[in-house]
Amino acid sequence: MASPFNSMLRQYQQASASAVFTASPHKLIEMCLAGALERVAIAKGAIQRGELAEKARRISAAIAIVEHLRLSLDRGAGGELAANLDRLYDYIVRRLAQANAGNDAEALDEVRELLGQVKEGWDSLASNEVKAVTTTALGAAA
Repeated sequence: MASPFNSMLRQYQQASASAVFTASPHKLIEMCLAGALERVAIAKGAIQRGELAEKARRISAAIAIVEHLRLSLDRGAGGELAANLDRLYDYIVRRLAQANAGNDAEALDEVRELLGQVKEGWDSLASNEVKAVTTTALGAAA
């Protein structure tokens, strides 16, 4: 007999998968940044508890997400911004590897700060985009 927890977990996983399949490209990047931040936070907790296998698993997942973001950059259209993000993502991956090798919670704090700044900027882009679309739609309706 399945426990209510397992049933709720399955529903959550299905809803998460559905969100990925229906998300806009902008939302996917937002989700990736949030996922990387979550994994960094869990890895830091694992270091503090001495759970080194969990730390390594979470840092590896964060590295995979950041590498995916890096590979997704449109260097042709993105110009200097894409080049800067490429260098930043490369630095973040190296810091994550160092944090993993040295059980370095401070390196994870630095990564969290950097990813947080990128996410904050990305989120503000979405907010400005929504405002622009809303303003345009309201202007057209007037």
